[in-house]
Amino acid sequence: MGTDNRRFLRRVGRAAAVTGAVGVAGLAYASVVERNWFRLRRYELPLLPPGSPRLRVLHLSDAHLTPGRRMLIDWIRGLEAYEPDLVVNTGDSLAHPDAVEPFMDALGPLLDRPGAFVYGSNDMFSPQLKNPARYLWRTSKNDYNKRRVPDLPWRELGAAMSSAGWLDLNNRKGSLKAGVLDVALAGVHDSHIKLDRYDAIAGPADPAADIRLGVLHSPEPANLDRFSADGYQLLLAGHTHGGQLCLPFYGTLVTNCGIDRRRAWGLHEYDDAWLHVSGGLGTSPYAPVRFCCRPEASLLDLVPAVG
Repeated sequence: MGTDNRRFLRRVGRAAAVTGAVGVAGLAYASVVERNWFRLRRYELPLLPPGSPRLRVLHLSDAHLTPGRRMLIDWIRGLEAYEPDLVVNTGDSLAHPDAVEPFMDALGPLLDRPGAFVYGSNDMFSPQLKNPARYLWRTSKNDYNKRRVPDLPWRELGAAMSSAGWLDLNNRKGSLKAGVLDVALAGVHDSHIKLDRYDAIAGPADPAADIRLGVLHSPEPANLDRFSADGYQLLLAGHTHGGQLCLPFYGTLVTNCGIDRRRAWGLHEYDDAWLHVSGGLGTSPYAPVRFCCRPEASLLDLVPAVG
């Protein structure tokens, strides 16, 4: 072998070693650092009647909790320090048959505050090992077609939250008091597994309420359109994980539902309403990584409208 060929092979070998090291470091960062680098996003929206006190809404979603995730459990418990007036959980709280008690432990003192919830598909069906690259060209909706019988304790989860006084909004309407404010709420079950029944809640939102909230797990435009048309002012959803694996300077690659990439997380206008999509707190235990998409909860301070 000639000298030039040997030099070339050494360069290729060094490049491969560097590439491999970068890949290992990136995977370690995504699975160990960013997956546990929780953040609280904060927003302010002028939606309340003039003269109203502030309403602080804590939006939780997509914890995908397994019993051993102590850092996540403790972080959620610590959100009580922000003194939310209302807590809304938009589903996918579980990822293990034994996760109900740890999730309720995570909510802890938040359960003493007014709250509401809907389910996500992963509150009912346990996660399965699959190729995450499939989400680049398809959603996971068809993954549930052959899984007819839920294998996670969703009833126990719902009963635990309901026993604390939280509203079950799965294809239901309700109302509650948050301080002195009257809050009208409506929600649908998860459209990702075709359990949403908007017709069960259809009709104008209560015009006498101080604020009207629509709650759903997956931000499918068909349901968002109807919530907005019925007069719900703020729509709260999750499901997307913000993309979970994002690219610098580009952002979300896929949303795993019908919402566009631009609104995969965060606060955006949607027709006559505002839409907040949570990037979520967890991941499937079979894909325990996040990149350029830190796990999150959100505080939305609703304040009086000006003028």
